[in-house]
Amino acid sequence: MGERAPYDLRIAGGGDRFPVAEERPLLSWKLPRTWSGQDGYDLQFRVDGVEEMVQNVVSARHLFVEWPLAPLRSRQCVAWRVRARRSGRSSEWSPWYEFETALLDGDWSARWISPQEDDAEPRPAYILAGSVALREEIAQARLYSTALGVYEAFVNGRRVGTAELAPGWTSYAATLYAQAADVTALLRGGVNELEILLSDGWYRGSVGTWRKRDSWGTTTAARLQLHVRYVGGTEIVVGTDESWTSRRSAIVAADLMDGQTTDFTTPPDTPRPARVDAVSAPPISWSPAPPVRQVEQLAPRAVTPHDNGTYIVDFGQNASGWIMLTDLGPAGTRTVIDYGEHLDPTGDLTTTHLDSQRPGEVAIPFVQRDEVVSSGRPGEVFEPRHTLHGFRYARVRRAGGDLDPASIIMQVVHTDLRPMATFACSDADLNRLHEVARWSFRGNAVDIPTDCPTRERLGWAGDYQIFAPTAARLYDVDGFSRKWLRSVRDDQLDDGRVVNSSPDGNRLKVHDDPMVNGITGSAGWGDAIALVPWVLYETYGDTAALAENWPAMQRWVEWALATARGARHPSRVERSAEPLAHEEFIWDGSFHWGEWLEPKQRAADGSLIDPVMSDPMAWYMADKGEVGTAYLFRSVRTLAAVAEVLGRADDGARYRETAEKVRQAWQTEFLDAEGRTQAGTQASYVRALAFDLVPEDLRDKAARHLVDLIDAADGHLGTGFLSTADLLPVLADSGYPDVAYAVLYQRTSPSWLGMLDRDATTIWEDWDGVSEDGTATGSLNHYSKGAVIRFLHTHTLGLRQAPDSIAWESFVVAPVLNEAITWAKGTFDSPQGQIAVDWRIENDRLAISVDVPGGSEAQIRFPDGSTFHTGPGHFSARRPLA
Repeated sequence: MGERAPYDLRIAGGGDRFPVAEERPLLSWKLPRTWSGQDGYDLQFRVDGVEEMVQNVVSARHLFVEWPLAPLRSRQCVAWRVRARRSGRSSEWSPWYEFETALLDGDWSARWISPQEDDAEPRPAYILAGSVALREEIAQARLYSTALGVYEAFVNGRRVGTAELAPGWTSYAATLYAQAADVTALLRGGVNELEILLSDGWYRGSVGTWRKRDSWGTTTAARLQLHVRYVGGTEIVVGTDESWTSRRSAIVAADLMDGQTTDFTTPPDTPRPARVDAVSAPPISWSPAPPVRQVEQLAPRAVTPHDNGTYIVDFGQNASGWIMLTDLGPAGTRTVIDYGEHLDPTGDLTTTHLDSQRPGEVAIPFVQRDEVVSSGRPGEVFEPRHTLHGFRYARVRRAGGDLDPASIIMQVVHTDLRPMATFACSDADLNRLHEVARWSFRGNAVDIPTDCPTRERLGWAGDYQIFAPTAARLYDVDGFSRKWLRSVRDDQLDDGRVVNSSPDGNRLKVHDDPMVNGITGSAGWGDAIALVPWVLYETYGDTAALAENWPAMQRWVEWALATARGARHPSRVERSAEPLAHEEFIWDGSFHWGEWLEPKQRAADGSLIDPVMSDPMAWYMADKGEVGTAYLFRSVRTLAAVAEVLGRADDGARYRETAEKVRQAWQTEFLDAEGRTQAGTQASYVRALAFDLVPEDLRDKAARHLVDLIDAADGHLGTGFLSTADLLPVLADSGYPDVAYAVLYQRTSPSWLGMLDRDATTIWEDWDGVSEDGTATGSLNHYSKGAVIRFLHTHTLGLRQAPDSIAWESFVVAPVLNEAITWAKGTFDSPQGQIAVDWRIENDRLAISVDVPGGSEAQIRFPDGSTFHTGPGHFSARRPLA
């Protein structure tokens, strides 16, 4: 049917085992595979069995189409299909797509209930319990639930749904999501037991580097509502209320960061009445993101005895999740599991590289530890679902007991993102680098995009701003990103600043913290509110992402412009008491992280010099106006483009004019007549060229200066956090593909392949994350530098979206060749359909084949200058290499 009908129908919504939407879901579909476009469509709906038609719509749009009917009500069952039209001809009807509407906030009757607590430390998980008597002949049942904390729901002892760490992490003062589940098969006639297993989660547990607790509240709570429809149509509704009880569970300690302890010998606790309405909570919403799930299992690569009763388990892959144990030993056996990323020279687990330390203060040791005490019951399994760890290795201690390697499983846990791309080439190192970077993002896509799954686990805006274009190539991150952006908006300060990480465990919006306040509002971090929505629009055609973030991105940019006008760096004050004319657009007088984590210099003894810890005040006060002004230009220009898409012509014209003034100011202050940047670093040239800050007549000179710096560094990169993603594309697009590949293939530090040679399975935070003697110096799973693999897709494979194209309506295939690579192939499941590219070199000729989906057109460029244009279908050609 797909050849002659639209296919892959979707809504912009989330859900666990079935799609769930709110009142006005956005509709998307792909065109028939042989169609180049549509000029209209018809829609057919069944809403609770009632049919409605929307016919003869004149529109080329088939992505994020606005809901055309009256707003939906709670709990409606919807099916829809589409028929595309072109030049007076209609396609066949698509298959039906079904979804349900959520239980909307106004229709919740269940009350918030909380456990009766006794201030125990460490904090346990509690069981909230209720029951409902039902008749036979149950036709359908839906369970709606949420919590302030992390929860699992159970019906008659069986776990509901597949989502983990529900309801997910949000800025709980403003946003809370719920989950929906089909529990028809779990219910029976007679008394049914309902339970909620509730722990602190992100709401009340440890958050961030400094393990802050009680960030959003001091009392956990849950809310559950069950809707049952009998055969014949009658319905009943029950929910959490004063009849529910609470008791302590066998989970005697539960913290997402510190770990979970389960004692299966714990005697049953005496139920006590649950507390009712002890919390206040925001209106209940529904996440547009896929849920966190167990997405993969890994068996150990090796289990090695270390000391008496201690084993080191190597899973061969750094990831996020937990260990499941199926052999817990005789009754009373205690098993302790410590998790980490690295082993010391003796082969023991070490986590000292993840310790946290403020300048002048004692380090806070990093610990991830689970414990379990066996009851000896047959079939007992330990699976700590109320914590999460980043690890490749585990140290398992069991006094006096053996450990069966077959009983140990790593559960890989993260947001269940839909893969969108594949890549492979003739070079095994590049294939491995691609997988390492992909694993690094997977380990940091746990409901929000985090910086690392260990030490901090925070949704740092700078990290995702950098990686979002790469993430959007690897996975469908539209709903995942929109969910996180809502927290960014929730946390935005009244003056327009965007906080460094969201959800903001510091609660800077309501709790003043002078230190945190002083490092908030940085270029490259706050700019995520403008740049990430634009990635979603360019990649998916998601105009809703632009519209819902417009006010926040405008407030951010206006704050940055006002700061540029009103604050100056001391070095410029010293230069001139009165600001020079162009300084009105130089953003230098407020805090910036700057390039961050460029390769560290070495002291005379060979040790690495940390520029922050060695002289914090000098680093803090350094002039980072080049970075700030460059990002100001990029965000203002992006805002102009967003305004045009949203039909805000006056705003668009104003911001275009402002962007040009910022660019001219940057050129005046930071670029000379020979194309040299004032900073004179690799990062400054990469940023200038990537952001289009350099005048056309100086681009070649600026690129040459960049290459000279790389040559002076013996072919090594010198870029840090913000510019590494753009380094290789800038080199290749500036006429230096040989230099780009030489940097990519560099094996000594700093380099990507140097990480692989030191056994990296995820991307490191620091270029020297593991020294030559095997000592780890920082997080070994920070995905931002892994953005290099976008180059493998856009240049090595050669597949990139055409300039000014949206949602891949037009793309280019132009491989950038290197003598070490003889073939490459890959796919991308674009919003128009799957694109496939395969090229190989044979007998001094380049053969390229491309599959072009419906709704797209392609331009294929060969190194000899030959260019081909094609629409939907299969293309193949062979041309001389030169």
